[in-house]
Amino acid sequence: MLIHPNPDPVAFNLGPVSIHWYGLMYLVAFAQFIVLGRVRLRQPHIAAQGWTREHIDDMLFYGVLGVILGGRLGEVLFYGLPYYASHPLEIFAVWKGGMSFHGGFLGVLLAMFLWARKAKMQLADVYDFIAPLVPLGYAAGRLGNFINHELPGRIASAELPWAMLWPGLDHPVHPSPIYQMLIDGVLLFVIVWLFARKPRPRLAVGSLYVLLYGCSRFFTEYFRTPDYEVSLAGLTISAGQMLSLPMILAGVALLLFAYKKTAKV
Repeated sequence: MLIHPNPDPVAFNLGPVSIHWYGLMYLVAFAQFIVLGRVRLRQPHIAAQGWTREHIDDMLFYGVLGVILGGRLGEVLFYGLPYYASHPLEIFAVWKGGMSFHGGFLGVLLAMFLWARKAKMQLADVYDFIAPLVPLGYAAGRLGNFINHELPGRIASAELPWAMLWPGLDHPVHPSPIYQMLIDGVLLFVIVWLFARKPRPRLAVGSLYVLLYGCSRFFTEYFRTPDYEVSLAGLTISAGQMLSLPMILAGVALLLFAYKKTAKV
């Protein structure tokens, strides 16, 4: 059985200002967006659409606002409304963790809609461009959750080689942030990146990511202690699984639409 290293959430101090590892993981996520985005620019089918470095830099500003505002509002509305209603100032304490991916996802969709209108780009092309750049940023966020010892997993057998004793708990659990980092993040990056290296029907890349994330998150939620659970069609599912179901359905529908539309051309 492993023991959580329980590192100090504060990476270093700059005078009176504490720099948290969780915040640094977001900087890592934004930096990899730029690096991978510039790699995408060298792909012939992307270059043919007229993408430039300036597009990436400008788009990142909108994306950062979408991630932070959407992620925090999603955490408040989807997972902790009673708590934050009683502690409204805690809504702004983002350095403590607590960002909803599903909220951030919706925030980015809206931000990219606004940016696409400003840049006069096809919205579907924007979604296809950024989809392969999202998973590793998500992985960095889950690493931040692990450092903050957030999102402990469900009870695990002590015989499981990677079962982990979590800070504040007296029983071994699944290290669910690591599962989600590797499956929802790294594995999805490999699949979507390879898929996006060749020309695909418009909206296919973005749809594939939505579908795969919904499926992988639905799976990894089985190992994470749920924020709360709901009953759906006689089945008990977690809040994360409930929020992932629309992504799965939308991903399938949009992927079929993308290929069907191309077949008619």
